[in-house]
Amino acid sequence: MYNTDLPNRAELPSSKQLLRSTVIAILVAAVLLVTIVLPAEYGIDPTRLGRTLGLTQMGKTKISQAVWAKREGTAAARNDEMTVVLKPGEGVEIKLEMSKDAKARYEWIAVGGLVNFNLHGEDVADNVHSYLKGTQTDRDAGELTALFNGNHGWFWRNRSEGDVTITVKTSGEYWSIKRVE
Repeated sequence: MYNTDLPNRAELPSSKQLLRSTVIAILVAAVLLVTIVLPAEYGIDPTRLGRTLGLTQMGKTKISQAVWAKREGTAAARNDEMTVVLKPGEGVEIKLEMSKDAKARYEWIAVGGLVNFNLHGEDVADNVHSYLKGTQTDRDAGELTALFNGNHGWFWRNRSEGDVTITVKTSGEYWSIKRVE
């Protein structure tokens, strides 16, 4: 079947033109990788353009979902106790790594003074939800149900004149407990 004539040598691109086209294609691919693909797929945004376009949030959400999809089933039932000492004006966070809808019972007591606190959760994509806040408090207890996969826990700040010792006891379905500086 006959569709078209074969081009003659004069109609073909020169080696210089091919090299120039290849270099341009590589540069365009690199720009697209850094500005579009990395933010959208991995949440990595070196140019900050991905944040402006809303791609970084999408990438962080994908990564978060991939991390939690690797976990099998629910976390084993745990019981933990952690104690921290806060100097005047100092703050600290303790977080439970929890799957969505997991439950954890908690009780914490501050000895030596009163503290301000915020019980909150955050996921890998930096979505934050505040469950409960308090000021000038020396204790709290209850049950936390995670609204999403991520870290859920407390931030305390010592607003008293002396050291305050906080002891938190937790039990329930969570992967880990950690102190965050």
